[in-house]
Amino acid sequence: MGSGGGRRGGSLRRSLGLSMCIRQLFQSSLLQWARRAAFPKHTWGRHQRARRWAHSGSSTYRAVIFDMGGVLIPSPGRVAAEWEPQNHIPPGTIQKAWILGGENGPWMKLMRGEITTEDFLQEFGSLCSEIAKTSVPVGSFFSLLTSEQVAKQFPVMTEAITQIRAKGLRTAVLSNNFYLRSGKSFLPLDRKQFDVVVESCLEGLCKPDPRIYKLCLERLGLQPSESIFLDDLGPNLKAAASLGIHTIQVDDPETAVKELETLLGFTLRMVIPNTGPVRKTVEIPRDSLEKYLKDLLGTQSTGPLELLQFDHGKSNPTYYIRLGNHQLVLRRKPPGTLVPSTHAVEREFRIMKALANAGVPVPKVLDLCEDSGVIGTPFYLTEYCPGLIYRDPSLPGLEPSQRQAIYTAMNRVLCKIHSVDLKAAGLEDYGKHEDYIPRQVQTWTKQYRASETSTIPAMERLIQWLPLHLPRQQKITVVHGDFRLDNLLFHPEKAEVLAVFDWELSTLGDPFADVAFSCLAHYLPSSFPGSLLRGLRDCDFTQLGIPTAEEYFRMYCHHSEIPPPENWNFYMAFSFFRMAAILQGVYSRSLTGQASSAATGQSEKLTEYVSNLAWDFAVKEGFRVFKEMSATKPLVRSHHTQAGLSPC
Repeated sequence: MGSGGGRRGGSLRRSLGLSMCIRQLFQSSLLQWARRAAFPKHTWGRHQRARRWAHSGSSTYRAVIFDMGGVLIPSPGRVAAEWEPQNHIPPGTIQKAWILGGENGPWMKLMRGEITTEDFLQEFGSLCSEIAKTSVPVGSFFSLLTSEQVAKQFPVMTEAITQIRAKGLRTAVLSNNFYLRSGKSFLPLDRKQFDVVVESCLEGLCKPDPRIYKLCLERLGLQPSESIFLDDLGPNLKAAASLGIHTIQVDDPETAVKELETLLGFTLRMVIPNTGPVRKTVEIPRDSLEKYLKDLLGTQSTGPLELLQFDHGKSNPTYYIRLGNHQLVLRRKPPGTLVPSTHAVEREFRIMKALANAGVPVPKVLDLCEDSGVIGTPFYLTEYCPGLIYRDPSLPGLEPSQRQAIYTAMNRVLCKIHSVDLKAAGLEDYGKHEDYIPRQVQTWTKQYRASETSTIPAMERLIQWLPLHLPRQQKITVVHGDFRLDNLLFHPEKAEVLAVFDWELSTLGDPFADVAFSCLAHYLPSSFPGSLLRGLRDCDFTQLGIPTAEEYFRMYCHHSEIPPPENWNFYMAFSFFRMAAILQGVYSRSLTGQASSAATGQSEKLTEYVSNLAWDFAVKEGFRVFKEMSATKPLVRSHHTQAGLSPC
């Protein structure tokens, strides 16, 4: 292939004069990737970062224009540098082919839309194979370059675009782009992020041709001085600056966003909701964690480690991590001596991995580390998923119809969890298949005894009453164990559950236990400490549009196509008993400084309050049993009824 696209075989190198190579090297923006590969970053890269073709006009900007490769997604040069050694291709082969192809070579013609993908692969493959002295599978490189795995927008840029648009500024993408085999242009971005999209293959023009910049500005309806352009290649930036556009050279997306923040005068980072500084009692050794993450994530994990702690997660401390272009969530066991079988992050990792394959919305798990030597306790990692967590069950600020939709979505996702095929999901051995409630009563009684700090009369009565009124288990399903509104992540614009969190207490068991636990807020006052669980008891459900506990419970039965159980009060009594035991554990750990929540120094009066609510439901269940027995055997009293009517 020559500069006109014809084949030249072995005479290719000889026919390209030195002056032509030099001219092409500076004319084509694409060829800068070859320079980056040829010279160490500490020499050439530092010089380029220091150089700016800045415009000295207006300081008021109305639009930000982004290049795609190297700014919003990884550059082709970077992809090529990683692909070549993996495929035993001499390093720099792809870059050399770009240089020797020149402005009228196959790559540039592809980006101007002048040749088909098939012709490009044939011509460019021949050029690369001649340079490498071996067959080069260019089709493999092209597939990798355009794959979802590689062509994924940098999160820091996604955040920046969101913030820019939120401030009322316009956005555009100006890309040297090409057609795929499908006939569509290669733009693996959400077009809704941009007011204007300009692609070279559609326009027949490539950067640094000044005409394509002018075209972008015309479509934005702006003057050059009103815009900022981000690109990773010097010639592209120089051409833009010559028109009066302010430019930012992108060597690293994180650094570029910081420079863009300075120019615009406002932050481009989203504040991570429900996070704060890591508390001293649950700090993580940063150096050890950073080394682990870089080994796990590979070459893309550059930049400083950012570490915050979520304010929820009273049992297992949960952290937000940003490392380079990665946003992660780390969930660990708390430090110190723990009650056996608690804080099982290993089980959380397993259940989320299985449920993701079953279609249940859960965070995407990445890795489980059972080596306590890394950060002090076992932990697992998931991808960070942005969205809304409703901490207040009254959903302030929403319309009644929106509240109804949120609770309906919550109800449906619980039905989805309970409908998972245990065998297909590989969860048949995730827990025992019988006697769930009896075992739970025993477990939480032991947990309570292990953390008991004083005698609470209602807890003593419940420990005696619950084993005498156990329901007959009708169905075995996955149970979440802590299913409630603030353990769900919702879509920011619609009533859709994006992820279900906090699977520490999950097992196999009676699904009605989950339904009852998700109704606890209905019976708690709004003055209940918000760091634990806000309540709805003093709210007007009809006015708010929120279903009552009974309506929610019947909605679940309708969606699951099962009859409602008669002993619903037992499930509520058991759920409040379990909550009381959990609160007691949190309080006990707070006395030793182990608790992971900042608001765990609550008095054990909370445990007493919740246990009294549990006993109220036990009394209601006792009356129900008594009435039923009175209707059939008016002169007979059972021992169970006597226990149900014990004085409070």
